Amino acid sequence: MGTVTLGVSIAVPEPYGSLLQERRASFGDMAAHGIPTHVTLLPPTEAEAADLPAIEAHLAAIATGGRPFPMRLSGTGTFRPLSPVVFVQVVEGASACAWLQKRVRDASGPLVRELQFPYHPHVTVAHDISEEAMDRAYAELADYEASWICGSFALYEQGPDRVWRKINEFPFGAGGVNPAVPAQSGSSLDAPSLHP
Repeated sequence: MGTVTLGVSIAVPEPYGSLLQERRASFGDMAAHGIPTHVTLLPPTEAEAADLPAIEAHLAAIATGGRPFPMRLSGTGTFRPLSPVVFVQVVEGASACAWLQKRVRDASGPLVRELQFPYHPHVTVAHDISEEAMDRAYAELADYEASWICGSFALYEQGPDRVWRKINEFPFGAGGVNPAVPAQSGSSLDAPSLHP
């Protein structure tokens, strides 16, 4: 069956998703229309196509054990000079995203991988374009604000045309652990306390 390139992310809902995708394209980022606006939980990862059922079962179990949580984006940030990226910041929901991505990459599951950089939830709005264009993205979206209740995450596959397409969505289950708050002692998910 061969290998596939997968990613797991939280989609930025409409109307925010399309707006940020158009803004990303306007800065000259040629990849903009191939990448739905998102917060990454698992970066592009090679997997065996035959493992897809196990991967989907793993993600479904994580989602079933979670509850919706608030997400809020505000202002811009950058990973420069370490990485040529400008992003919109996740200012609410970041701890829940960190909890989820850790579960997705858990050593007991089929998507184990090390990250190149420490996990930092964000929404990319410019990647690997001219410094001037990245400066413009950083300045023009500095006052950007969006908020919503995150009720799911999704599995995406990158096609041969470099376009990412959603292949399954995983809504959070009712009555599960809210990853934004500490789990009760003895929780079967062992969610860590995410508040300082």
